[in-house]
Amino acid sequence: MDKIAISRNGVSIRLPHERWQHIIERHGGLDDKQDFLLEAIANPDKIITGNDGALMAIKELEVGKVLVAVYKEETAEDGFVITAFPTRRLNSLNRRIQIWP
Repeated sequence: MDKIAISRNGVSIRLPHERWQHIIERHGGLDDKQDFLLEAIANPDKIITGNDGALMAIKELEVGKVLVAVYKEETAEDGFVITAFPTRRLNSLNRRIQIWP
């Protein structure tokens, strides 16, 4: 069953099991961060633009390190997680357009 978070725009964002498996296989250290990923979408520190209409919710994991949850709002009611990853490369994220807050 898909896990769901409600985005800042009020859209239900699905995290299918298949996407979660992709995330934990590709990005080590996130095995126990599924709830944190959903929280990042629901209550991010900021949201920036991604590629091809995706949004990137950013939430601090620890000082100097953030979790980036990349998702797409397909309609006003439905969307899905594309991927998520931890990073310390804050400068590259700061070059993108910030859309919230």
